[in-house]
Amino acid sequence: MTPTPSSTASTGSTHALFDDVVRSDSSLRRFLHGLPGVDQVGCEARAAGLGTRSIKTTAKAFAIDLAIRMVDLTTLEGQDTHGKVRALASKAMRPDPADPSCPATAAVCVYPDMVATAKQTLGTSGVNVAAVATAFPSGRAAMDIKLADTRDAVEAGADEIDMVIDRGAFLSGRYLDVFEEIAQVKEACGDAHLKVIFETGELQTYDNVRRASWLAMMAGGHFIKTSTGKVQPAATLPVTLIMLEAVRDFREQTGQMVGVKPAGGIKTTKDAIKYLVMVNEIAGPDWLDPDWFRFGASTLLNDLLMQRTKMTTGRYSGPDYFTLD
Repeated sequence: MTPTPSSTASTGSTHALFDDVVRSDSSLRRFLHGLPGVDQVGCEARAAGLGTRSIKTTAKAFAIDLAIRMVDLTTLEGQDTHGKVRALASKAMRPDPADPSCPATAAVCVYPDMVATAKQTLGTSGVNVAAVATAFPSGRAAMDIKLADTRDAVEAGADEIDMVIDRGAFLSGRYLDVFEEIAQVKEACGDAHLKVIFETGELQTYDNVRRASWLAMMAGGHFIKTSTGKVQPAATLPVTLIMLEAVRDFREQTGQMVGVKPAGGIKTTKDAIKYLVMVNEIAGPDWLDPDWFRFGASTLLNDLLMQRTKMTTGRYSGPDYFTLD
């Protein structure tokens, strides 16, 4: 599909640097396939090495609080109820009701029909509402339905939209279709921020993860996100390393920062700290902020709270001390 000049003008790339790249499928393919290939062995070795770093005492306490502030507390189940979402939103605002010094999470992530409930509960707390959209988790729907899904969530009060790309189109090499989809969804978001989910477990190669990262950034995504949490493998350290390299290199070329969100399978404080070390080492300290790095998680928060209590009181409270998500 080759966009008409009018469609390119309305949904074009985030930076004039890429205007010529996105004029046709062939030019976009040349650019994406011209990106440096990923050394699989080197990537996995570096990720493993960064994963062995340890931090202690004051630095660990800081990292735990930072990780809590980066959590998108998530419930994306068919059995979700308004009561469950209200309870989750309350927990996001006060993760540890016994300790008012415990920071709030970044956001609550729900299906679009639960946005209004989450928004009402969160009020003016500063915790954002993120909504999955565009036929999550499959992405298998007509474009008008995906855009309607997005607009409905924004109208209900969503501050952030987590969209899924059409992996079939991407793997078929229809990169311009994917670019246009992301750009149109971004336009439908209005003032809401857009996170673009790749479902890296379905992308097959690290090279594809790098290509998807650049495609999403050029199309205007505010964040690039690994996974829906519905497919295994979900977030991994090597995949996140590649995405962090991509946002770092994108800022070097354009001056624009894009966030990264690993989601799915990150369950322990030890895991979270590994990701924070990687963020600092690969992208740099500017990304050590909830505006630029998030964890998509449902169970991670409880472990962070248990470790936090251990550091402040010298004893574990046990998993039954905190509400189950």
